[in-house]
Amino acid sequence: MNKTVIIIPSRLDAQRLPNKPLKLINNKEMILHVYEAAKRAKSGEVYIASPDQKIVDLVKKFGGKGILTSESHQTGTDRVFEVFKENLDTSPKIIVNLQGDMPNIKPDTIKHLIEYMKQGKCEIGTLASELKSNHELEDKNIVKVLVKEKMKTGMFIGASDFVRVNPSNKLKAYHHIGIYAFTNEALLRYVSLKRSKLELERNLEQLRAMENNMSIHVGYIDSSPLSVDTEEDLNEIKKLMKKHE
Repeated sequence: MNKTVIIIPSRLDAQRLPNKPLKLINNKEMILHVYEAAKRAKSGEVYIASPDQKIVDLVKKFGGKGILTSESHQTGTDRVFEVFKENLDTSPKIIVNLQGDMPNIKPDTIKHLIEYMKQGKCEIGTLASELKSNHELEDKNIVKVLVKEKMKTGMFIGASDFVRVNPSNKLKAYHHIGIYAFTNEALLRYVSLKRSKLELERNLEQLRAMENNMSIHVGYIDSSPLSVDTEEDLNEIKKLMKKHE
């Protein structure tokens, strides 16, 4: 078994953009763009974890590894854990939870996070980029990670908080990117914890780890992969990716 695995949780039942994973971008479904990026990172086996047979069938038709998971999971990490436990026998040492709605994420970005995790400096690793405008800072659809000092390319630092609203404190805010890398032990511990108060209030899974004193390091990258949550986001990503065909 490879020491690193990348698992992409994906489901059709998105509130703001139903059937999101199957939306076409450059004549290819969004979820397949993410899968391809993960494969091109060449950092471990890649799986799509979904409760929807339509997604699993699509991935398998594409030549990928799709696994049908339970419909009862409350979070994407729960879905990732099912594959980690039931299909991979909890053997990978680094488990990457890559959100399936970032079709323009760069393979090098994924690889960069995994290489940092191999150094064993934290339990959970994630990434962030620059907030480009006040509009982004105030947009509740964009998750912000807060840190204690200004970041630069290649730098990793402990995360202080994750928020959706415009932060009103002295911490530095960056655009959080939807990718998490867990050590084996961290993932096992994380799923054993109850959903936390702030996690439920803000609808942000990572706060469960923070409220239980798990170490999360965030790395700064120059690129800004767009998370597609709305029809407006979808139209924007189509334009961006059309330019880079």
